[in-house]
Amino acid sequence: MSTSEFFHGFLAIQGRGTVALPPGLRRRYRLDQPGAQVEITERADGVLELRPVVPVPAVEAWFWDLQWQTGEREVEVHVARGEITVHDDADALLAHLDAIAPA
Repeated sequence: MSTSEFFHGFLAIQGRGTVALPPGLRRRYRLDQPGAQVEITERADGVLELRPVVPVPAVEAWFWDLQWQTGEREVEVHVARGEITVHDDADALLAHLDAIAPA
């Protein structure tokens, strides 16, 4: 998305502090989905940051845990560097793991 496509404008604060996001933004960030939320962070410089958040089913929450996501990023680095091995089947994988496992 080019910089010219990003939203910039003013939003009115309605009764009880409600802010209505423009329909295009709601669609783009899936905030039109049931249960969608917006995380707000107040920064020291007075900026209020809004981040779209779509709830994750409980059975998938483990994947989004910080520790798991850190591991996912580490794997992406290894893959990008070509530091991988490919095996034809589970037996070949197990044989490879046995060969590299410390005695």
